[in-house]
Amino acid sequence: MRKYMAEMVGTFILVFSGVGSAVLAGDRIGPLGVSLAFGLALLAMAYSVGPVSGCHLNPAVSVGLLVTRNMKARDFFGYVVAQLFGAVLASALVLAIAQGAAGPYDPRVEGFWANGYGAHSPGGYNMGSAFLTEFVLTFVLMFTYLGTTDSRAFVNMAGIPIGLALALVHLAGIPITRASANPARSIGTAIFVGGWAMRQLWLFLAAPVLGALLAAAVHRLVRTPAYVIRSPHDRRAFPGPQVQKD
Repeated sequence: MRKYMAEMVGTFILVFSGVGSAVLAGDRIGPLGVSLAFGLALLAMAYSVGPVSGCHLNPAVSVGLLVTRNMKARDFFGYVVAQLFGAVLASALVLAIAQGAAGPYDPRVEGFWANGYGAHSPGGYNMGSAFLTEFVLTFVLMFTYLGTTDSRAFVNMAGIPIGLALALVHLAGIPITRASANPARSIGTAIFVGGWAMRQLWLFLAAPVLGALLAAAVHRLVRTPAYVIRSPHDRRAFPGPQVQKD
């Protein structure tokens, strides 16, 4: 139960920080500021809830870890439910704050930073471009996650590259789809916009999951086999905190 609660709280903070920055201060901080908000929130959560749940905060990441056998199948459903609940709750809170401004805020009119393509893409990018963008950017995020949390990596530092990877994902993706790479984040905003956001939501579920699956497969191919340390003087081992035999 603790790990599910950690996933819910972590996803809540990630979505509230990122979407909140975009909706409430996006005109002041711009795409760079929004990207940093997402990245810094993930970095903070990596060290806050990571020791409890692994800090997935993203159903696509959970899928990637499931197929690489880095999480138990019986935990998968609970993780995804917790992530979705955290994302929806965070989006609801951002909307409540936005509606407290002097002027009216209608998410169906303003867009509420929901992900979209075509007429609902910031740059007018079509469905194919949006799909490729979400696919590749989730691949980048998932591959970084797997590489930096591998048993042969310096896992104590993993939160930094993962947070930077999410910031990079948003820098590249905001002009095209407002950047998702996270089905929970997409669902959280889409349900309050309705209409076009719900009709286009399929892309922001399918592309991230497929990108995560490809990242899991590629990581499996490129990961370096570890040596077995036979004595304290054996220096052939890969320089990581843990050394295991495949």
